[in-house]
Amino acid sequence: MKQWKKGLAAVLAMLTAGSIAACGSSNTASSGTAPAGTGSAPAKSAYAGETVYYLNFKPEVADVYKEIAQEYEMETGVKLKVVTAASNTYEQTLKSELAKSQAPTIFQINGPVGYNNWKDYCLDLKDTDLYKHLTDKTLAVTSGSGVYGIPNCVEGYGIIYNDAIMKKYFALADKDKSVTATSADQIRNFATLKAVVEDMTKHRDELGIKGVFSSTSFSNGEDWRWQTHLLNIPLYYEWKDINATQNPAVTGYAQKEIAFRYADNYKNIFDLYLNNSVTRKTLLGGKSVDDSMAEFAMEKSAMVQNGSWAWSQISKVGGNKVRKSDIKFLPIYTGVSGEEKQGICYGTENFLSVNKKADEKLQKASVEFLNWLYTSSSGKKYVYRSDKLGFIAPFDTFSEKERPDDPLTQEVSKWMSGKDVTNVTWSFQAFPSQNFKNAVGASLLKYTQGKEDWNGVKADVVNDWKSEKEKS
Repeated sequence: MKQWKKGLAAVLAMLTAGSIAACGSSNTASSGTAPAGTGSAPAKSAYAGETVYYLNFKPEVADVYKEIAQEYEMETGVKLKVVTAASNTYEQTLKSELAKSQAPTIFQINGPVGYNNWKDYCLDLKDTDLYKHLTDKTLAVTSGSGVYGIPNCVEGYGIIYNDAIMKKYFALADKDKSVTATSADQIRNFATLKAVVEDMTKHRDELGIKGVFSSTSFSNGEDWRWQTHLLNIPLYYEWKDINATQNPAVTGYAQKEIAFRYADNYKNIFDLYLNNSVTRKTLLGGKSVDDSMAEFAMEKSAMVQNGSWAWSQISKVGGNKVRKSDIKFLPIYTGVSGEEKQGICYGTENFLSVNKKADEKLQKASVEFLNWLYTSSSGKKYVYRSDKLGFIAPFDTFSEKERPDDPLTQEVSKWMSGKDVTNVTWSFQAFPSQNFKNAVGASLLKYTQGKEDWNGVKADVVNDWKSEKEKS
């Protein structure tokens, strides 16, 4: 585990050191530095009656924050208002909400790019208990001596598969001769994955599935798995080619243009999803991530691309058939040379920030709430429990027993500690803007619907990167 923490720490340290400007001056009476706090809010806080406003990034845990708000107010007398931005709209929502008189007092930034956008609103958190408890200080988003974003979790993503269905497939007597693997954990490259998936499609009736992969969701705001998470793979390799000794995210952040030289590898896996799906291509524009996860939960599919946060979605589907012991991760293979040693994708894009333009009392109340959530026994149970937030929290206040016990976070830990495996860092932190991601998603949907060929997609990605970089 130490190895992957150091890897992520190095990424963020280099990014913030090399590309972040100093935070602007405060417009409030505050000194600009947050109070240290006590580690957890006392019963009936000094800020009882005040309202802390948290703008949540993750729609899948919106209901959990409602529970947290109720308990926090009951225990401390401080009200917690939680607003959750719709999927893929956080930056737009944050811009709108920060312009209001009752603006969020706690919000999230997406690493160094996000900090650069919102640095005038980010309070220095270096004196807070939360920062003191961060296991590796270089995980934070910093500028100069200041700390402006503290990670609230570490996550991983890849191809989630149902091992019960996979075992059923590998037990078939009439598998295609091209399939040499005898179990899912022997799939170590794209060629093997493709052979297995296409043969499973031929045997889908025997396997009791409607498609190997869940629907490639493309309804409004539901394409982030492709325009962000999947696109991370080819650009990670492109930036490794440019500088093999530097983390790809650092290299990518400095690129004014991209060549998209691994575009055809991206096409390999994307086409595999589309051509072996539960849903026909022409209908994918109406599919959501919830639809996709429900298909997996009901065993209509055997695989789905998603992350360690997905178990909460799968387990809550009424009639879920997938057992904890059968849910596993495969890396996202695309046919890149040497990918047999590739692992899953890991990192974080969620950094907590406090609004320095808020009233000083609300700044202190906000810091106190965060301390309560991540350091008190009352708060921590919401963080690590797999039926709540289910976060792998990077703070020393959590014991080994206070870690998520859901199968996907356990899979992340397994891959991160694996020998002879190079896990793929979250290089999408270097993507220039949400507009860039949205444009990529729109281009992919056109391709899916047969309205644009792959050369058009490649050109769009290259041109959109350049134009968004010029704007930023």
